[in-house]
Amino acid sequence: MKQKKALLFIILAGLLWGSSCLFVSALKPYFTPLQMTGMRGILAGIGMTVYGLLVNRSCFRVKPRWLLVFACNGACLFLTAFFYYSAMPLTGTPTAVILMYLSTVMVLIFSVIVWKERFTVLKCISVICVLAGCCLVSGIVGGLKFHLVGVIFGVLSGVTYTVYNILTKFSARHGQNPISVTIYGFLTMSVISLFVVEPQVTFPILASEPAKLIPLVLGMGICTFIVPYFLYTLSLQELEAGTAASLGVVEPMAATVYSVLFLHEELTVFSAIGVVLVLVAVVLLGKTEGKNSPKKLES
Repeated sequence: MKQKKALLFIILAGLLWGSSCLFVSALKPYFTPLQMTGMRGILAGIGMTVYGLLVNRSCFRVKPRWLLVFACNGACLFLTAFFYYSAMPLTGTPTAVILMYLSTVMVLIFSVIVWKERFTVLKCISVICVLAGCCLVSGIVGGLKFHLVGVIFGVLSGVTYTVYNILTKFSARHGQNPISVTIYGFLTMSVISLFVVEPQVTFPILASEPAKLIPLVLGMGICTFIVPYFLYTLSLQELEAGTAASLGVVEPMAATVYSVLFLHEELTVFSAIGVVLVLVAVVLLGKTEGKNSPKKLES
């Protein structure tokens, strides 16, 4: 029963993460990607800090040397969101989310080279699927619209997301509490956000249409960050890391469906094939995770 609940939690987390495109689309006439990332970061930091104080104060107790690792984690989360939000309006949601999932290949390559993990046939097939899928969805192959700056932002979101996953996996290998990793990462995001959110510009905009903009901003922070991370963390207490990684396909699938249904973005045959290839790759990579793989957080 617990495992079924954990599966439900991780699926819900993926559905919520995928909804980022809806909030970005609604807020982009008012705010820059940097401002959206900043507001989201501040809300995430406040939300997780309140959770830690009310539910699990022990998660704040960590050895000082780990604070730098957790801070780097938070910086990577901030940059991933910024690059992702910047890519979305330029390339379209399917392309942006698939390019972010280049991180699966980058983490795999790092693990093979640095941590000496085996490079199996499944991993090789996964790499080919991800690279082919990204080429199809981005427009490099297939004659689709190709936006160089947007693709660069999308690739950068994948790079920073890769560093985040590597640092989180490193923390897990050394027995660090995933809640501590998350809280200190979110606190770092909040500190960075305070310097980039431009309150003298942002607050007057929020005050101009408070009934519309405040719920959207709160929804972006709660629905695309605080709640899904909380659900994902709970699910990792019952699921193997490989199962969690496989269910990561929910996020790009949800983002693609949302963008087509609600934002009326075009999904051509080539881009659809590309999305499927990347989803297949994520599932295969999940299957390569052994039962003793360290549990980790992903977004």
